[in-house]
Amino acid sequence: MKLSRTGIAAGILVSAVALAACGSSSKPSAAPSTTDTGASSPVATASASYPAVVCSKGTLNSDGSTAQQNAMTEWIKDYQAQCSGTTVNYSGGGSGQGVTDFTGSHVDFAGSDSALSPTKGEVAAAATRCGSPALDLPMVVGPVAVAFKVNGVSTLTLTPKVLAEIFLGKIAKWNDPAIAAINSGATLPNEAITVFYRSDQSGTTQNFETYLAANDPTDFTATPSKVWAGKVGQGKSGSQGVQQAVESTEGAIAYDEYSYAVSGNLDTAMIDNGGGAVALSPTTASAAVDSATIVGTGNDLTLKLNYKTKAAGAYPIVLVTYELACTKYSNAATGALVKSFLTYTSGPGQASLKQLGYAPLPANILTKVQASVAAIS
Repeated sequence: MKLSRTGIAAGILVSAVALAACGSSSKPSAAPSTTDTGASSPVATASASYPAVVCSKGTLNSDGSTAQQNAMTEWIKDYQAQCSGTTVNYSGGGSGQGVTDFTGSHVDFAGSDSALSPTKGEVAAAATRCGSPALDLPMVVGPVAVAFKVNGVSTLTLTPKVLAEIFLGKIAKWNDPAIAAINSGATLPNEAITVFYRSDQSGTTQNFETYLAANDPTDFTATPSKVWAGKVGQGKSGSQGVQQAVESTEGAIAYDEYSYAVSGNLDTAMIDNGGGAVALSPTTASAAVDSATIVGTGNDLTLKLNYKTKAAGAYPIVLVTYELACTKYSNAATGALVKSFLTYTSGPGQASLKQLGYAPLPANILTKVQASVAAIS
C-alpha cells in the first residue's frame, strides 16, 4: 500500500533538520563527561497524565539503534528546549554498537532493538559496567516495514513463507506464481527481485529474522542474530542506507524501520499471518505489541513478542527499541540526568511518535516503563 505522508512528513522533516544540527553520527571518542551545575527544576509542560520531569544541567552521551533515531532526534530537540542547560547527544551507529558502547562505559545509555543477551554475556557485562543491574526499557515501537519498488504495483500482500523465500533467493522474479497466487488481480512484471538487507549489526535484522524463523522454520533455519543470515542481495549500512537503496532501485525489496519507509515515501507490503492481510500503521503495530509478555525480572522489562499472532488488525513484524540504562549509576549526576531524559521519553515524548512514523507503547507496558525509570538513581 502507498503510505500517506499527511502529518507524518512534517515530523520527519523536523527530525531530519534536528539531526543535522546535532552533528556527526560518529562513535563517541571518550567516556561521557556529565556535570551538574544547577538546581533541578520541573518541566513546565508536565501533564497530570505523565510523571513530572525534573531537569538537571549537564551532558548525556548515547548511541545505538538507528531505528529510533528519528524519534530520538525529535525528543532531544523538545527536551532540550524545556530543560535548558542540558545537552543530550545521540549518534546512532546501530544496536550492536549501542550494546558495546554501553557495556564498555563509552555512553551513559544506549538504544538497542533487542534486549541484552544473557547467553552472549551482555547482561553480565552491563551489570559489571553499572555496578548494579542493567535495565532493558522498551521505549519505541518501531514496525519493520517490508518496503518495495515494483513498476505498476503499489499494493502487495505477502505471507511469511513467500517473504522468507524472497529474502533467501528461492523466489527471484516478481511474477513468480507464489506471489501471484496471493495477489489476485495484480499485474506483476517479469522482473528480477533485488533484495537489500542491513550490512551492519542491527536489531532490526534480528527482529526480522526472528519473525521469519517463528513463522517459516522450514525455509529460514538460521539462528536469529544481528547479522543477516541470507546469502543473496546487497547489504546497506543503517536504516537510511536501506531506504535510499530501495528508492533508487527498480525491483527492490527490503526490510527497514517504518519511519524510514515513511520518509522515503516507499510502498510497503501488507502481511498475512493467517488471519488476513494487515497493512502497516502505528495502530496495527501497537496492537501486536499489546500481546507481548514481560520476561525480564525486577525493573528489567525485556519483552517476548508474539511474531506468530493471527489477531485481526495486528501487524506482526514489529520491533521494540530498548533504552539500556543502569539501575544505579556510580555518578549520581549521571543517574539524575538519565532519569530525567527517560522520564520525558516515556511521558510526553510518547505523544509525538505517531507523527514520526512510529507507534507508542501500549498503556499496559508504558506504566511499567515509567515505574522502572522512576527507580533509576
